[in-house]
Amino acid sequence: MLLLRSLFFTFLLPGTVTVLIPYWIVSSRDFRLFSRWFQYLGIPLILIGAAGLLACIWQFFSEGRGTLAPVDAPRELVVRGLYKYVRNPMYVFVVTILIGEAILFTSTAIIVEAVIFIVLAYLFVLFYEEPALHRQFGESYEKYTQRVGRWIPRLRSS
Repeated sequence: MLLLRSLFFTFLLPGTVTVLIPYWIVSSRDFRLFSRWFQYLGIPLILIGAAGLLACIWQFFSEGRGTLAPVDAPRELVVRGLYKYVRNPMYVFVVTILIGEAILFTSTAIIVEAVIFIVLAYLFVLFYEEPALHRQFGESYEKYTQRVGRWIPRLRSS
């Protein structure tokens, strides 16, 4: 049952942001796909973003015993894998996908979507997600926030 919920929220949340909205944006205007060679540079970003996002979703399911949706959040604090480097890798990978799509489709509108997504994700993390994680995991989450950056990996001194 948890696997089905995880798949559902995967298609619902990042699927909407990274597939449905960009498809709607791109299909609403006339464009020539791959009209310039540099558009191909968007493909690796999309693939890296999708692979990273799926890895994080799998970690939430397998290690955290939950999904990416706030209504069915992980019951265990996930701090390994990609979460060892940044606290919010799913958001980072969604933005990576959107930037790749903006390059691939030469779409300013998808860049605007990415900026809106970044602002909304930042506000959601700051005002909902982090306080909820502090309440749920207490000191272990506090220690985690001290050693792992929110969006950008921290340089460790040797």
